[in-house]
Amino acid sequence: MSLLSAFARLGLQRGGVASSVVARCLHTTPVLCAEPLKKKKKLDPQVIKQREDRRKKKIEKQIRRLEKNARQLKPVEELEVPLELIDEKDKRQRKLTTLGSAEVEERALLKKEWARYKHDERVADFQIIDRLVQSQNKALEELRRESEDLYQAAIEVDLQLLPVTLKGPVSTPPIKNYASPDGDYIHQSMKWE
Repeated sequence: MSLLSAFARLGLQRGGVASSVVARCLHTTPVLCAEPLKKKKKLDPQVIKQREDRRKKKIEKQIRRLEKNARQLKPVEELEVPLELIDEKDKRQRKLTTLGSAEVEERALLKKEWARYKHDERVADFQIIDRLVQSQNKALEELRRESEDLYQAAIEVDLQLLPVTLKGPVSTPPIKNYASPDGDYIHQSMKWE
């Protein structure tokens, strides 16, 4: 680089256009210092085997250490209770009023009555389903006696009935004029290696 600047200064001193063109066209490269490659030493096969054995033992030791630590579970920060909540435990604890014996007995009777009602409802549903299946089977047998082709057409699966989408009631009613957030998400999980 200093050679190029010397030529440039030389061209400016003479004031000629040709000398500055020559200086721009001149390129230099750094000196490459190289030396002949060293001969590889011939190693004793026993020394090579010892090195490989050491390497194997080291890898096996690392594997054993990893297996030992595999039993330890990584801590999950989301499952740890914050200290503020532990301090506020007394404030957050609800004071439940003790129920009288009459109230406890009334609630037990209501639970039993509700369980009986739900049982009867379920038994009635099963009976209705059994009757429907029996009448369907009877109708299919009658159709088979009349015509085998009609029977085969009746038991064929209608693929247009399968893609059914149903929307049922949700747990809470929708909030009118609710502006939903854009959904920015910051990933804060710790990486354990």
